Amino acid sequence: MKADRLLSILLLLQTRGRVPAGELAQRLEVSTRTVYRDIESLSASGVPVYAERGRHGGIALLPGFRTDVTGLTTDEARALFILAAQGAHAALGLDEALGSALRKVMAALPAPHRPAAELAGSRILVDPDRWMGGPRPAVDLDVLHTAVFTDLRLRIRYRHSGETRLRTYTVDPYGLVAKAGTWYLVADRRGRPQLFRADRVASAALTDAPVRRRAGVALAEVWQQLRRQVEDRPADVRVTARIRRDRLDLAVRILGGALTGPPRTGDGEDTGDGAGAGNGEAAGSEAGTGNGEDAGTGWATIELAYPVLGAVRQLLQFGDSLEVLDPPEARRVMAEAAAALTAVYAADAPPAPHSARPSTV
Repeated sequence: MKADRLLSILLLLQTRGRVPAGELAQRLEVSTRTVYRDIESLSASGVPVYAERGRHGGIALLPGFRTDVTGLTTDEARALFILAAQGAHAALGLDEALGSALRKVMAALPAPHRPAAELAGSRILVDPDRWMGGPRPAVDLDVLHTAVFTDLRLRIRYRHSGETRLRTYTVDPYGLVAKAGTWYLVADRRGRPQLFRADRVASAALTDAPVRRRAGVALAEVWQQLRRQVEDRPADVRVTARIRRDRLDLAVRILGGALTGPPRTGDGEDTGDGAGAGNGEAAGSEAGTGNGEDAGTGWATIELAYPVLGAVRQLLQFGDSLEVLDPPEARRVMAEAAAALTAVYAADAPPAPHSARPSTV
């Protein structure tokens, strides 16, 4: 819209001072002729804007004309420009709006605060996505986004984890939450809070009925409640294992919440970051006693907790770099799983070496 474009020009001029018409045209994705027409419109409305010709010319505002915002400290201005990665805004269709808003804020900032804000925005980036997250299914947030802002009940067809069939629910949305690159719908179903992954919502439709949220309950409160339910699940199966120290850093990253404490490296220190990995010990060095006193053997001891015994199969991904030590039931689960895996690939296993037959006289 022309009004938005005129405002953008005004704010850019306030921020930059003199700006070439070609640069304005490029930023606003219009022709240079359109920029000059917009400048004439601004001038006709009383904005003291003028154009200078020549190599160092451009379009500028008369000195002293600007909109100012008072009350912001340097730290507050800096905080506004330390932004998360653009994925969350793009998913909501707000990436362009974000850029426009920041330009307006920058133009309105008192001059002494602008350098700090610009520096913070260019030196600090918060990326909420996990490393090597892999491809993500496409997520259409349009209807969910509309539902949380129009305060209407929502009917969704949803697939739960581990299931193939879809279930239909009518829910009362509190809002949307982006966590580690994944979007969730937080809603009440039959008066009880529930979490729905947006990428497992097969379809969503607004109803004509107004939302029925619990009185006095806000999104942040419901989210914290649901988050605690996920993170504080009972984990009564305690497992002790040892892992080669050159795989310890990887294990700490992958096992994360299953670890009950820092690994014990057997060198008199606990470490939560794999300290001591790559200490010159060969990965295939002789194993220690498995009782946590593996100093000098290249092994570290870790303690884990799982909600069910079968969850220890997660440790199979470390192959022979990890051995479950206790309890015996967990060792049996690992042995059975390893045997089943061996059977799957038995046909492709290399033949066992033949021992030499004794010669006969």
